[in-house]
Amino acid sequence: MGKTTTAVNLAAALAAIGQTILLIDFDPQGNASTGLGVKPTDRQNGSYRLVTGNSLPDELVLRTDVPNLFLIPAEADLAGAEIELVDVERREFRLQSALSAIRNGQTFDYILIDCPPSLGLLTLNALVASAGIIVPLQCEFYALEGVSGLVRTIESVRRRLNPGTRLLGIVLTMFDSRNSLSSLVASDARDFFGDWVYQTVIPRNVRISEASSFGKPILSYDPKSTGAKAYNQLAAELLDREKQA
Repeated sequence: MGKTTTAVNLAAALAAIGQTILLIDFDPQGNASTGLGVKPTDRQNGSYRLVTGNSLPDELVLRTDVPNLFLIPAEADLAGAEIELVDVERREFRLQSALSAIRNGQTFDYILIDCPPSLGLLTLNALVASAGIIVPLQCEFYALEGVSGLVRTIESVRRRLNPGTRLLGIVLTMFDSRNSLSSLVASDARDFFGDWVYQTVIPRNVRISEASSFGKPILSYDPKSTGAKAYNQLAAELLDREKQA
């Protein structure tokens, strides 16, 4: 329960409080598309065509079952984009250029991008295209080391490719209050990253996993669950931080 779960449920929570949200599934695994109930057969046109420029952005946006929440799904061809883009001019800026067209064509309060789990050309495109980056941190062993490396990468992207981007915050996920390791990781994260860590903590909650298997965000599957309440709180905290910034 990390990046994709956070992307889907944060998008749904923001949409629930009146924000118009576009979620881009930029992971070849397509889990964000599955988590919003989009079948593989309905993903012929998606983020592969977006980043390669083979379709106009407006042709790729799908309306989901969640009011105010739209999706550009990940089709199977996205797995080959890493190789195809290697020799393309300004390859790191392909998604940024595509998003400029989306911003000019439709009005979205926020565009969220669910990245691949590895730092390849697709993830680099997402970092270059983003105004802000949210990092989910699982409250498990070794997680802090990985996040520290990602933060350094974000700073490198900011210096060399996208001076407008910044780290918005780190979200603690899969927190189990019964597990001393979760509390230790959370404490270490707050000591090391300080105010970058959101106050809201996403608990380990079986209802969140069940929601994904039914192709629904937790707010649609079980709005009274602790997981749904946590993502509602995270959305509110995100908006509050943005207002203060």
